[in-house]
Order: sequence, then structure tokens, then C-alpha cells
Amino acid sequence: MNEDMEKLISLQRIDSEIAGFAQAIAKCEADTVKREQAILDEQEKLAALKTKITLLTEKQQENQIEHEEAEVRMKESQNKMLLVQTSREHQALLKEIEDNKKLAKSTEERALQFIEQLDQLGKEVEALEAQCATEQAQLAEVKQKAAKEIKRLNTSKKGVEGERTEKAAAVPPQLLQRYDKLMLKRHGLAVVAVKDSVCMGCHMTLPPQQVNEVLKGDKLNLCPTCQRILYYEAPEEEAESGTPEAAGETLAPEEVPLAEE
Repeated sequence: MNEDMEKLISLQRIDSEIAGFAQAIAKCEADTVKREQAILDEQEKLAALKTKITLLTEKQQENQIEHEEAEVRMKESQNKMLLVQTSREHQALLKEIEDNKKLAKSTEERALQFIEQLDQLGKEVEALEAQCATEQAQLAEVKQKAAKEIKRLNTSKKGVEGERTEKAAAVPPQLLQRYDKLMLKRHGLAVVAVKDSVCMGCHMTLPPQQVNEVLKGDKLNLCPTCQRILYYEAPEEEAESGTPEAAGETLAPEEVPLAEE
């Protein structure tokens, strides 16, 4: 394998390592945000429950007033019964008393329902408040651990980025430009191995003649499908046997145009 190809492979490995650090940092941050959002969602549910309790309490109070007024009217009607002189007045008062009795009974039944509903909502609020408190305590711990891990990852990433600068400086400018362009277009994967005649970037089978050229390693080879730079990766048994790779002259980058998509 020619020297420039080895430099590109080394650069790709470093860039993949840097991308791995970035992904790990993003995961730490995403996990924290996910926990924060879960707590916010629970707090919204808690607020909705408390609002429901407030409205239900107001209705309970209105029902209590209605119940008390019905009982007052019923007593007043009963007192008037002693003073009536005509049958019509007597019948009218009896109807008033009956109507207020029914109203007092219905409001009493509703009062029991309000008590049951408020008791249930109170238990839900209590449970949700306890859950929120527990998760907030856990979040504080997770944030602390995540901050330490992110700091460690950033330190490691910075060290690898320094190495990347050195490796990139050793790559011929035109070849580095081609590599950087592929990195952008191919989501951080510009140099890939060929295994069993398959490009490990797009997983398409390569023509036999191109596989042979990649195996020789004496010039720059691009995948005809994804345009990534190809290199041959020997199987483990071949690598252990120490089979020498063919060496040759490097093809200048401008001699292999990058196809536009």
C-alpha cells in the first residue's frame, strides 16, 4: 500500500474517533435533556391535577351553598304550613317542601361524590409530587455525572484533534481537499475497506477488475457507487500469515475526478 493511502486511512481512523467522542458527548447531553423533559411533563400533569382540584372545590362549595339554601327554604315552607288557610296554599307549600327535599337529597349525594373525587385527586397529586421529587434528585446526580463525563470526553477529543491536525498536515493538499469533500458528502466516512469484493461504505459489490486494483494498492481507487476512497483490508488469517501487499506509484488526486452527485 502506498504511503499516501496509509496517511488517509490513519486520518479516517482519527476522524472516526473524534466523531465517536462527539456522539458520546451528544448522548450524555440528550440523556439529561430527556430526563428534564420527563420531569417537565410530570409537572404539567401535576399543575393540571391541582387546577382540577381547585375547580372541583369551587363546585363543591357551590353545591354546599345550594344544599343549605334548599334546607332553609324547606324549613320556611314547613313553618308557613301552620298559617295557611286555604287548600290551594297548603298544596303549594307541600310542593315547595317536596321540591326542596329532592334538591337537598341530590346536593347531599353530589357532596359525597365531590369528597370521593377530591380524595382520589389528592392521592394522585401526592404520588406525583413524590415521583417528581425523586426524579429531580436523580436528575441532579445524573447532571453531575454527565458533566464529569463530558469534561473527560472533551479533554480526550481535544487531544485527538491535535493529532488530527498533525496527520492532516502530512497529507498532500489536493488529496486532503478530496478527502475533506468526501467527509462532508458521505457523513464522516471518506475512506473505507473492501471486504469480499464489497465496498464497506455503500455495501455495493465492486467489479472484479477494480477489486484487483484495490488489492494492488498502487493507486487511488474510488467506489463507482459512493465515490469513497477504497483500500484492501486483508482477512485475519491472511494478515497473520504476513502476506506482503503490492506496492507502486501513487496516482495524483487530479487524475481521478470525484463524480458530482
